[in-house]
Amino acid sequence: MVVRTPPMGWNTWNTFGLQINEQLILDSARVLISSGLRDAGYEYIVMDDGWSLPQRDENGRLVPDPQKFPRGIAALADDLHAMGLKLGIYSCAGLLTCGGYPGSNSYEFVDAETFASWKIDYLKYDYCYKPQHERGDQLYQRMGMALANSGRDILLSACSWGADETHTWIKTTGAGCWRSTCDIVDTWESICRLAKQQKELQKYNGLGCFNDMDMLVVGMNGNGNVGLSGCTETQYKTHFALWAFLGSTLMIGCDIRSMSEETARILKNPGLIAINQDPCYRQPFSIGGSFNYAHGDQEDSFVWAKLLENGDIAIGMFNLSDSPRNLYFTLNDLSLPRFCGRKLELTDVWTGEVCETVDHRHCVWVDACDCRVYRAKLVKA
Repeated sequence: MVVRTPPMGWNTWNTFGLQINEQLILDSARVLISSGLRDAGYEYIVMDDGWSLPQRDENGRLVPDPQKFPRGIAALADDLHAMGLKLGIYSCAGLLTCGGYPGSNSYEFVDAETFASWKIDYLKYDYCYKPQHERGDQLYQRMGMALANSGRDILLSACSWGADETHTWIKTTGAGCWRSTCDIVDTWESICRLAKQQKELQKYNGLGCFNDMDMLVVGMNGNGNVGLSGCTETQYKTHFALWAFLGSTLMIGCDIRSMSEETARILKNPGLIAINQDPCYRQPFSIGGSFNYAHGDQEDSFVWAKLLENGDIAIGMFNLSDSPRNLYFTLNDLSLPRFCGRKLELTDVWTGEVCETVDHRHCVWVDACDCRVYRAKLVKA
């Protein structure tokens, strides 16, 4: 299955872990609609680990837990499709899933046929309990082939955590997106650690095989399965901006049934979603940093740009440090020399405020753990 923009949706794992059931899925689907998240682009509801029985049936097929999903999975898929949503499910390239349920290793074609018969739209495919002698590229290639021959379009979301140099082989597998990181938890330290890994991975991103920096923790506030210390609203805002700007899949992980207005505002930011979903999906590149660059501040402070389909330029100025930083970029770093006759008109995607570059550059103080993201237009100087 070929996807044209990074997938967007909601996944059960971050908040609920293995404790999932049909009612939770349906209730969350209804909130996805009533809150406006579906209309903002979030279309997948993904059931993560914990949906099946601990053993396959006598025919070697996976069986939904009848206490959690009394009507089976196909009926649930029908309900979600009627709501204008898509259903995702979880399995694993290993002998067992991470939660100890049956994995799809050597059952790829049987499971792909089963998922197709249930009208599944998305498969999150994990990497736990993988036999050490088996190659990751071949395991994901096999499931990619199985899905492609299942008779239904099912997006393969490869979740190998960036292990075994995933970035070097993932585009051979048919995956529509691939995890480039270890698991996220609900702390600012985790967000920063995963974000800093991305600089060397950007050249491996590409249209149709999108980078997945793991699920969003926006709005978790220390609650749920991966909830630890939680983050401030500013940190959640920067987290979402980083994931959106770098072209990651956007899978919400909080309990959307109880999310705050601020959480909804962050997750539905139209400017950032437009940058994330830009049809060209061009790779970001570095154009600036901190005035204290010589003192090593580039580790926590950086400025990226990304060329958009209509000729606009997305510019992200990120300060992951615990103190304010003076960040800047010059138009020369955007391949626009001083006498080219152009400057930038910058629109802040959070506030809507508009400014222009001055003296062929833009400088701004960015608070601790904060960011500025602009959609810029080229105008005559």
